[in-house]
Amino acid sequence: MAFPFFGDDKSLVAKLLATLPQTGRIEWIGQRPVRREPLVAVLEAELKTDSHLLGDHARPKAGGKRQITLLQHEALASVASFLGLPEPIAPGRLRRNLTVSGLNLLALKNRQIRIGDEVVLDITGECHPCSRMEEELGPGGYNAMRGHGGLTAHIAQGGIIRVGDVVRVVVVG
Repeated sequence: MAFPFFGDDKSLVAKLLATLPQTGRIEWIGQRPVRREPLVAVLEAELKTDSHLLGDHARPKAGGKRQITLLQHEALASVASFLGLPEPIAPGRLRRNLTVSGLNLLALKNRQIRIGDEVVLDITGECHPCSRMEEELGPGGYNAMRGHGGLTAHIAQGGIIRVGDVVRVVVVG
């Protein structure tokens, strides 16, 4: 049987990058009502088009690339392991708005995703850890988070999202 990616004018790597049929799931939603205070877990939230997550203190500029942040749910156990902790880290400690399971978030860079029926996000880049991770996780927290900081996104189409919503890549064309 021939490998399906050979013999085309598109490069193998380009085809592999474009192949992402899996779907993910929203596992956790967090809002930061007050700067530097703990995130509050909610079961649903509203995202305002080209703006922010309602209930969050941050008010990114229109057209901004960091209007909401996402974290790989599976990274919670990885980061805990790097720190020698027996249990996965609680999502709110890592200061991202959403955790998503079932999809490799890095494969979503520079793509659009749909959450549930309404919300569309433009994935704009990586969300690297900051020095706050040392405060939150203790010595080594920053380095434990390297490569696991998640992604930033622009809210292309707002609406309501809920824990349990399906996350899928928007296929263009």
